[in-house]
Amino acid sequence: MASANPSWDPEGGVFIHHRGPDGDGYETDEDCRRDIAAIYEEHVDEFEGDIAYNFIVCRHGNIYIGRGYQRGEANAGEAGDVFGLGRNAGFYSILGLMRLNHTADETMLRAIRSLIQHLREEAPKRAGVMILPHSYNYDTECPGNLTMYAQQGSTIDPAVDWIGLSDIYVFAVQRWVNATYATAPGYVRCPENGRTGWSTMLALTQGLQHELGISPTVQNFGPGTFNAVKARGVLPIQESQPNFIRLYNSALWCKGYWASLNLALWNGDSQASLEALYGHAGLSYSDTAQRNAMWPHVVKALMRMDQFRLVPNGDTTIQTIQKRLNQRYVASVGIPAMGLVPCDGVYGRDVQQGFMMAIQYEIGIAPSSINGYFGPGTQNGLRTVGSGTLTGNLRYLFRAACYFNSPVMLGTPQVPHGPLLYRPDDIGTDTATSTHLEWLRAFQQFSQIPQTRTNDYTTWAQLLVSSGDTGRPAGGCDCITEITAARGQALFAAGYRIVGRYLDEHLPPTDPYFRNKALKPGEPQAILNAGLRLLPLFQYNGTQLFNFTYQKGYDQGKIAHQKAVEHRIPAGACIYFAVDYDALDIDIDSSIKPYFEGVKVGLAELGNRYQFGVYGSRNVCTRVSADVGARWSMVGGMSWGYSGNLGFPLPTNWAFNQIREYEFQPGWGLDHDVWRDNADPGVSALEPGE
Repeated sequence: MASANPSWDPEGGVFIHHRGPDGDGYETDEDCRRDIAAIYEEHVDEFEGDIAYNFIVCRHGNIYIGRGYQRGEANAGEAGDVFGLGRNAGFYSILGLMRLNHTADETMLRAIRSLIQHLREEAPKRAGVMILPHSYNYDTECPGNLTMYAQQGSTIDPAVDWIGLSDIYVFAVQRWVNATYATAPGYVRCPENGRTGWSTMLALTQGLQHELGISPTVQNFGPGTFNAVKARGVLPIQESQPNFIRLYNSALWCKGYWASLNLALWNGDSQASLEALYGHAGLSYSDTAQRNAMWPHVVKALMRMDQFRLVPNGDTTIQTIQKRLNQRYVASVGIPAMGLVPCDGVYGRDVQQGFMMAIQYEIGIAPSSINGYFGPGTQNGLRTVGSGTLTGNLRYLFRAACYFNSPVMLGTPQVPHGPLLYRPDDIGTDTATSTHLEWLRAFQQFSQIPQTRTNDYTTWAQLLVSSGDTGRPAGGCDCITEITAARGQALFAAGYRIVGRYLDEHLPPTDPYFRNKALKPGEPQAILNAGLRLLPLFQYNGTQLFNFTYQKGYDQGKIAHQKAVEHRIPAGACIYFAVDYDALDIDIDSSIKPYFEGVKVGLAELGNRYQFGVYGSRNVCTRVSADVGARWSMVGGMSWGYSGNLGFPLPTNWAFNQIREYEFQPGWGLDHDVWRDNADPGVSALEPGE
């Protein structure tokens, strides 16, 4: 019979337990019920005639009631309060029916997650948000392998999206590295959640630094760490110090390779995985000289999140290019500034930087001066060596760049069709095949650069950086400066035919960050009178993630509508809402897309008088257009270092590509925007005034 405690309040949340110690599995429901009966027999005398746990969850997803919604007695109340709450008086107690040698599967974890949600939202006495392991501030192994889930933000926390299973081997690494290096100067503890991430890799890096005698340790595998590994020159098979072996085994586990279950032992599994990693990176382990020379590079790769095996949606042709970059430019040439690029089949930031270094080498830049930056030296080399007849390695790199930018869309902005893929067979030949030439022409047409079908500088630039050739002519511009009649005439004389201006500004004139960027009364007509068109823009401090929520999008969509009406902008015009920072995919999913959903609904509630477009990186524009329905994209191409501009093609619906910022006149800054033919026409006339 459960004890009655009217004053009991589980406002803290839940404690998680396991059955402990090692034992057999629970193959059937009957096995589970039999063990629950055994728990009852063990507890009945000690815990007031009942099981000490509130609820029990088995591997089959069944939830059994122990004490239910009464006060439990399993949380080691004698261990003292937790955040001012009694361990039993302020928490529910949930037992996962598994032994110390067991791991939880998805069925059990989803059941625990559902139970916690029920206790938070529907139970007679609602649970707080904390999720704690029985071992929290208490000397016990309980809850065993459930410990990596017994925390807020884990996969059993209904407040976050389901993130899947954790890894017991990564969990063991995290516990070891935290326990071993907790007192190392500068050490930053990593989460113990069984999930590989940068925090874990950086913790291993700091452990390595400590063993190498570097103090204080820092969260960066820089030149000092690299040179220390190089100077030591000891590979794991020759290693005698256990902590080095533990670090290398740990890094292999975190990288997804099978290694020794005893972290202190370098065994056949560890050695096979290390040799495989060499091969996956495009290197030779059997070549003794290369094996030893590349060891510092391999250690650095081990201590990063870079992948060297094909990831889901990775491309085998890109992976082949990646391996060639490592073999030729890191292992053979030995470019000082270049590290191993990932070999995961994905063209991203690190690959782009290594690729740029390879190009710098092939156009004749001295290895000691190579930096991966698309600067004047690289540009001059591409205008000379790069624009001549290409053969061998430089020709290979040019065609690899074509492949990286594939596919390219055919058709017109209004009616796109395609896509046209670059043929992998065209990468490895010097022949100007018809398929290579046709893809190149299509790419140049889509990018709105001269259709030369050659490796001229403008084409190289467009292939390599999102800004492309920043000196090329462009018919569009945007700025925060009022366009008076005189300024409009100056823009027209400079070849511009459309100018982007902001519909509003969220700050009052008294604010120190006020920029006075909003359209002024009568300004749209002054723009049109100068022979220009108007490009309506909207940005309320879109430079930080927290400014993007559904509600803000909804509100700002309505504000943009009202401001457009005030300025007599006609129905059908497209207003571009700005994402003015390097938003990652996780940001796009969590905040950017909801923001634009809000914009969409806000405009719809006012009659869909205006279309909405998106300003941002290539990735932001592509995803918001595909997933939310932005009509046109204005690409922030001049931010070519943004991760959202690296490895992503121009969006199909691009209308403007912002490629350069410069001072048009003293005190008047201007963004230089390529205006795509037959895309968004902008505003060419205003509604009649009253």
